[in-house]
Amino acid sequence: MSAVLGRDNEGFGRPGSGQAGPKPIADGDAQRAVAFDAEGPVALGRFLGHVRAVAAMLPEGRHAINLCEDRYRFVVTLCAAAVRRQVNLLPPSRTPAVVAGVRASHPDSYCVSDGEISGIQSWKLPAVLPLQDGPVPCVDDDALAVIGFTSGSTGVPVPNPKTWRSFRTSTEQNLAALRDLWPQHEIAHVVATVPPQHMYGMELSVLLPLFAPAAVHAARPFFPHDIADALTHARGHRLLVTTPVHLRALVESGVALPALAGIVSATAPLPAELAAAAEASFGCEVREMFGSTETCVIATRRTARDAAWSPLPGVSVMPQPDGALVRAKHLAAPVKLADLVEVLGDGRFELRGRNADLLEIAGKRASLGDLTRKLQAIPGVVDGVVFQLDEQIGGVRRIAALAVAPTLDETRILAALREAVDPAFLPRPLRRVDALPRNDTGKLPRDALLALLRGSMR
Repeated sequence: MSAVLGRDNEGFGRPGSGQAGPKPIADGDAQRAVAFDAEGPVALGRFLGHVRAVAAMLPEGRHAINLCEDRYRFVVTLCAAAVRRQVNLLPPSRTPAVVAGVRASHPDSYCVSDGEISGIQSWKLPAVLPLQDGPVPCVDDDALAVIGFTSGSTGVPVPNPKTWRSFRTSTEQNLAALRDLWPQHEIAHVVATVPPQHMYGMELSVLLPLFAPAAVHAARPFFPHDIADALTHARGHRLLVTTPVHLRALVESGVALPALAGIVSATAPLPAELAAAAEASFGCEVREMFGSTETCVIATRRTARDAAWSPLPGVSVMPQPDGALVRAKHLAAPVKLADLVEVLGDGRFELRGRNADLLEIAGKRASLGDLTRKLQAIPGVVDGVVFQLDEQIGGVRRIAALAVAPTLDETRILAALREAVDPAFLPRPLRRVDALPRNDTGKLPRDALLALLRGSMR
């Protein structure tokens, strides 16, 4: 499969280099694979034919809310909208309320989908994508590519605009962080379980195939056997882009996977023991990536061996009293994160919690992240989360918890937690639930947690 790139990956430029102005919407030789599925690869030349044809069909508007589930159709729509000088909007979920909120803040927008979505009116891609000949589609490097939105795990989703220039530069950095996982001058075949609307999914399963020697599977497999099946469609070096939730399911299922070049994980902290179990089960390195919607990926580590994070090329992370300041080639200005960091002598850094997670009650300190880890460590607790409520008692915001524990009742969970947690930080209320309202990337939107807590207390 590597032969489709031609000698020495000819046709690939240097992302982030050069002057402003129009640049091809995708890099590489026309015959190189940009996507694949059970029927085989899709060459870049054919992909560009789809982009030209869909661009001619899209409705008028300044913004396209890209809700496509099929990853290939998502990428075609992303590029087609850009060719029309439309900005892609990437809501954190496809729920009608979230999409309605995005549309309300961008009234000159329309929705694009590849199928029916209950409660959402959208323009639908044709069942068979048309082809159109023409020159290579180009976009201005300084034009807005997308507006991504934070997950809402700490409140209302916040918009974050990204230019094509910043995406090309961040892709160069991501490639440098992953390139040693597969042989030089060959191509990675990416299977991703994370949605393309998420910034991590955008970087590793959309931009990587557009600007680097990689092809992506059109599907978004969810269950372990579906992931294994999608990986068998790859004819090159397989790279699994996933989340801790999916990775745990894969390990616990005992499913056999074809040979992998590597596994990449992000969106939530990856426990070192899970990373080690995955490496032992699947015979490859598990590389965790750290970033945010605001910054994109900024650091990586081999979690089974390292606690410290290595910044990507051109990235610096500086501790602040209430967080960390990130500078990078792909960022127009420094970005402040709520993560507390300690920078080591060799330039790597370790996370020390999040400023928003820190609790202080009666002169004692704790963090929501640490309390959640202690809850999840209780034998019999399958999943759990500790979070703060808005209402206060004596000037202190109450702490609540939700736990998935089929074999335990709430009294036993609280008793076990009392052995590991200072009484000042015991969550009240603590409610047992059937499942946590995790979104497609495993995150827990705050409004969904509050709704589930209210429902469990009736």
